[in-house]
Amino acid sequence: MSAPRRGNRRPPSRRSRPVLDGARLTAFDVLDGVSGRGAYANLLLPQLLRERAADLGERDAAFATQLAYGTLRATGTLDAVLAPLVSRPLAELDPRVLDLLRLGAHQLLDLRVPAHAAVDTTVALTRAIVGTGASGLVNAVLRKVAAGGDRAAWVERLGGDGDQRLALVTDHPRWIVEAWRDALGDEAELEPALLADDAAPEVHLVARRVPREQLAAESGGQPGPWSPYAVRLGGGDPARVPSVRAGRAAVQDEGSQLAALLLARAPLEGPDAAWLDVCAGPGGKAGLLAAVRPEGVRLTAADRAPHRAELVRQALRDEDDVEVLVADGRTPPWAPGSFDRVLLDAPCTGLGALRRRPEVRWRRTADDVPPLVELQTALLDGALASVRTGGVVAYVTCSPHNDETVAVVDAAAGRDDVEVLPVAPLFPEVPGLARGDHGQLWPHRHGTDAMFMALLRRTR
Repeated sequence: MSAPRRGNRRPPSRRSRPVLDGARLTAFDVLDGVSGRGAYANLLLPQLLRERAADLGERDAAFATQLAYGTLRATGTLDAVLAPLVSRPLAELDPRVLDLLRLGAHQLLDLRVPAHAAVDTTVALTRAIVGTGASGLVNAVLRKVAAGGDRAAWVERLGGDGDQRLALVTDHPRWIVEAWRDALGDEAELEPALLADDAAPEVHLVARRVPREQLAAESGGQPGPWSPYAVRLGGGDPARVPSVRAGRAAVQDEGSQLAALLLARAPLEGPDAAWLDVCAGPGGKAGLLAAVRPEGVRLTAADRAPHRAELVRQALRDEDDVEVLVADGRTPPWAPGSFDRVLLDAPCTGLGALRRRPEVRWRRTADDVPPLVELQTALLDGALASVRTGGVVAYVTCSPHNDETVAVVDAAAGRDDVEVLPVAPLFPEVPGLARGDHGQLWPHRHGTDAMFMALLRRTR
């Protein structure tokens, strides 16, 4: 019999509602949206929490967040545990049942939830959402998970070589473990870096048109250690901060702020009147560039996707002397050499922001890298054509993968009209930034996303 289609879930009856746990149901709905509709947890979960605020208290909302993000982050490890306990391939299960098994197994392996509570509440959810038959399967499998001990015991039982063990311990696919090792170049840092990539990130704010001290006072946060515009929050909803509501500040990772500041700080020969953000959507870096540019500098922000260009327009709506275009940086509509400074925040795998989008680590595969490298190379060629002789291009990715970073820059640097400028001297306050002539931020070193930054100058 084929698996029931997603979206046809019958709402639980009135009689079954009282036994359902609101936090766990919300977490399941996030998992179901991610696996069934391709939703992003960081967008779906806040929406569900707002809709259910009357029924979920602060504690339940926090538990739902922990359950949803933790289960998504640990998907590969959880599947490795579950696979030998189910009589058929996991891919043949009703996807809702698989999500429920993951949800229950995460509680058993990673959280201090008593086994009877984790199993009983997951079985109740299964009975209400899928049916009685499926609840028997979930009950049997989760009891086997509980009998096998905690995560450490299961990792030991599953075995494998060093990289496989590290993948299971840190909840990363093996290919990402290998990519981070190559980028770090230091085996001793690899496990701490991967574990830091699993920690829930702080919320960072950027003070665009408000003094940072005022933003810190409004939000109850602390000034960030690296960007002079950053405030780090210990908790709370950033949407409640007056300057954020008014558009004078915004949510932006401190690493992304440094990537924008790289362009502004780069040494320049000749005039400095025209800046370009060539892949500007959704507008965070363009918003900071607009705020820090010298008087008289015109900023052009472009994105090839109309809806992303519209987000940029909204981010820059209160700024003067800016232009927002729908344009493809590979085939730009402006004349060659039109700009003095160009920022290329290139589309990438997003491996540097897995803390914020935990499901991405399981959606991406190594096969996604080559087509992205082709796109990144073409966009960098377009950016270099867009900048005048003596002008600079900042190449940025939210990925540390060697193929998306140093390899793309090295290919461009092989031209006889391009030179690479060192990044680290522009940020003397940031330790451990240098990656050769380039810059690399890391969660375990800097508390930011793993942003890569390179600086190139047109020499003729």
